[in-house]
Amino acid sequence: MKIAFVGKGGSGKTTLSSLFIRHLAAGAAPVVAVDADINQHLGAALGLDPAAAAELPALGAHLPLIKDYLRGSNPRIASADTMIKTTPPGAGSRLLRVVEDNPVYAACGRRIALDGGAALLMATGPFTEADLGVACYHSKVGAVELCLNHLADGPDEYVVVDMTAGSDSFASGMFTRFDMTFLVAEPTLKGVSVYRQYKEYARDFGVALRVVGNKVQGPDDLDFLRAEVGDDLLVAFGQSDWVRAMEKGRPADFALLEEGNRLALRALQDAVDERYVLRDWAKYTEQMVHFHLRNAESWGNAKTGADLSAQVDPGFVLREEPAAVSPPRSPLPAPQPA
Repeated sequence: MKIAFVGKGGSGKTTLSSLFIRHLAAGAAPVVAVDADINQHLGAALGLDPAAAAELPALGAHLPLIKDYLRGSNPRIASADTMIKTTPPGAGSRLLRVVEDNPVYAACGRRIALDGGAALLMATGPFTEADLGVACYHSKVGAVELCLNHLADGPDEYVVVDMTAGSDSFASGMFTRFDMTFLVAEPTLKGVSVYRQYKEYARDFGVALRVVGNKVQGPDDLDFLRAEVGDDLLVAFGQSDWVRAMEKGRPADFALLEEGNRLALRALQDAVDERYVLRDWAKYTEQMVHFHLRNAESWGNAKTGADLSAQVDPGFVLREEPAAVSPPRSPLPAPQPA
């Protein structure tokens, strides 16, 4: 199950996504965590010290490896150089699974120990000085979108993506790649403004969107959120001494998180799990192809010098079965304590 956390900058989406990842890991669920925010803070929120967080390999830096691996023996893709962020899989493509060893995870991921379990952490990489004036951040998240397009995940497996702030996610088709999108909103007018944008943009694509209130201090804050977002409000998180300690680099045992906030995390997982029976792989593949054709016509064909519409395999539907080309086994680093 693929989950995105979005929201206004400063709303606490990174904090809540890290809590959700810890919650899943504590329950021994397989988890892949992805930091796709322009401000890379997920590693620190999961307990990595600054030096370890800075050493996380950047997905964008390994894009040639990712493309070459996912391409597999797909005859519709002439070379990895003709693959763009929206290139869909087809017969012969290699797919990614949440629980497996593969060269992409080995090169781009780090397994970290969390609260009795573990998570594989990956990051797009920060916006560097070399990017200033010559690149947009969406070029960084292209590797994430390509991986999500080739991900055949199943029930009780989780990919949690901490997205960039605001409504920038709509600059690509990645916003349709998730089973559930949690929009983190503070009980303020600015806090719910991103919700309105997301709601409007996502309406035509069937994006499952639920609001998670954060920094809720009392009944008045809760009433405000209910009035502004209605039935889309799923749960609300209040003030947390555990989070305050975590942000100071001194987290307590995760089992000591306040009961109300632990119940809220359980509600998030229940909402995600309920979406599994509604999953429509044919529609998911159709949306993937839709955005690929739009990107091909807009810029992809000119950039690669190829007709990228030919990459679409009309008979292929992404689903949970193993990949057409079995991925080779490769060693992954052992979990390291966060």
